Amino acid sequence: MNLAQLLQDIARRQPDAPAIRSATLELTYGALVDRIARLAGTLTAGGRRPGDRVVLWMENCGEFFECLFGCWAAGLTAVPCNAKLHPREIAHVISDCGATLLLTTPGLVSGAHDAQLDSEIICTGTAAYERLFDGQPVAQYASEPEDLAWLFYTSGTTGRPKGAMLSHRALLAMSLTYLADVDLLTPKDIKLHTAPLSHGTGLYALPFFLKGAQHVVLPGFDLEAVAEVMTQNSNVTMFAAPTMLTRLVNSPLAQEIDPSHIRTIYYGGGPMYVADLKRALQIFGPRLYQIYGQGESPMTITGLDRESHVNDVGPPLEERLASCGVARSGVLVRVVDEDDRDLPPGEIGEVITKSASVMTGYWNNPDATAATLRGGWLHTGDLGSLDEHGYLTLRDRSKDMIISGGTNIYPREIEEVLLRHPSVVEVSVVGRPHPDWGEEVIAFVVIKDGEKVAESELDRLCLENIARFKRPKAYRFVGPLPKNNYGKILKTELRRQLDLERSS
Repeated sequence: MNLAQLLQDIARRQPDAPAIRSATLELTYGALVDRIARLAGTLTAGGRRPGDRVVLWMENCGEFFECLFGCWAAGLTAVPCNAKLHPREIAHVISDCGATLLLTTPGLVSGAHDAQLDSEIICTGTAAYERLFDGQPVAQYASEPEDLAWLFYTSGTTGRPKGAMLSHRALLAMSLTYLADVDLLTPKDIKLHTAPLSHGTGLYALPFFLKGAQHVVLPGFDLEAVAEVMTQNSNVTMFAAPTMLTRLVNSPLAQEIDPSHIRTIYYGGGPMYVADLKRALQIFGPRLYQIYGQGESPMTITGLDRESHVNDVGPPLEERLASCGVARSGVLVRVVDEDDRDLPPGEIGEVITKSASVMTGYWNNPDATAATLRGGWLHTGDLGSLDEHGYLTLRDRSKDMIISGGTNIYPREIEEVLLRHPSVVEVSVVGRPHPDWGEEVIAFVVIKDGEKVAESELDRLCLENIARFKRPKAYRFVGPLPKNNYGKILKTELRRQLDLERSS
C-alpha cells in the first residue's frame, strides 16, 4: 500500500479536475499523476533505492506536493523540513538520515549551497528541476504498509532534533481519522494552505488528496490573500495556528468573508485563549475544529468538534473551550502518573496515547524510542487532566517547550548555542506570553565575573547556528540562576519574574 498509488485512482476518475493551484504551479489530477510518475522514473534511474531519504526543504509552493508524492511513487522516504530552519540545522538532518538529495526553492537555495550540504541540491524553477520530469514514467512502487513514508524531525530537550518515523499505514490512519471526525470530503472541497507544508497543513493535505479535492497554496499567511480565497470560493478548509486565527478574526477583512464559504477552520499547535475562540465563533459560526497531536502522532490524539464549541454537551462551555476535546476515532488516550498508572478525573499527569497513527519510533535512536514508546504507548511529555466526560485539558508542557506562532521551540537547543560563548556561565530560556505569537523566547544569562557581553554578540551566535525564529527576543543578564535543592534551575521562578515585570 502506497499513498501515491491511491492518488492514481483519483486521477483515473477525474483527470481534468484541478488538483493544485499556486503562484508557480497549476496542475489537474491527471497532470499531477503523470509528473509524479516521471519524477519517480528519474529518481529511480538515478540509482536511488526504495527506502532512501530525500529532504524537502521548501518554501510553500505547489511543487512541494509533486515532490512528496514523487518520492513515494519511487518507494523513497520524504523528509519535509520547515523552511524557517537554519542551513546548519538542515545539514544535521541530512547527516542524520543519510539523505543524498535535497529539493529546495529559490529563497533557500543560496543558504543550502553556503552550508556545503552533503547532498545533491536541486531547486525548483530551474532547468535541473524540470529535467527531473523528463524521465520515463514508472509504475508506482508497491510499498508495504509499514514502509517509512514521512520522516518528521521534531526537536527534543536533548538539543538535537529526532526523526519521528511515520509509515504509510500511519499516514493513511491519520487521513481516515480526519474523514471520520472532521469532514467527509468531496472533489468540490478546497484546502487552503497558508502555514508551512512541512507540518500540520501538509499532513492534513492527504485526506483532501485522497478525496480528489483542490489545493490552493499561498506563500504564507497573508490576511488579504486568505480573505480573497475565502470570498471567491466555497467549501474552503484551512489550518490555522491559534495566533493565525486570532489575527484573522481581529482583522476588518474577517467581516468581508461570507461564513457559508468556509467548510472548516481546524486549529492547533498551541494554546487558544477562550476569549479569542468566542470571537471566532461569533464571526464564523460553528465551523471550528480543534486538533491536538504532535509529530509522533501526527495531528491525531484528541479533537474538539464543532458541536462541542457551541452546544450544551458534556462539561460547561467555558471548560470545554479551554480543553482540547476527546480522543479521536480509533485513538486511546490516558493520563498517568510516573509509574504509568491511570489517574482519576481531574488529576494532572502525563498524556499518553495509542493508535495506528503513532510513529514507528525515532530514526536511528533506539534509546529515545524505548523511552517514548514504553509499554506500547506514546508518552507525549505533555501534562494534562481528563474530566469525567473524557475531555482532555492540557495543563503544562513537561519538556518546557515554547510555542511561538504555532511552532515548537525547545529551550535546551537555544541554551546550548548560547553556552558556546566563552563568557557565558549559565543560561536558561523560557517563554513569555505574547499577544500575537502566543509566546516569545526570553533568555536569562549569567556572565563570568568582570566580563561583559553585548546582546548583539549573543544574537549573532544564535543566527549563525539556529533558525531566526528561535532567537531570543530579549536577554536578562542576571546573577546565579534560581535553583532547587537538587541544583535544578527553577524555570517557574524565571517566568514569575517576567510576570512581575509585566505587572509593574
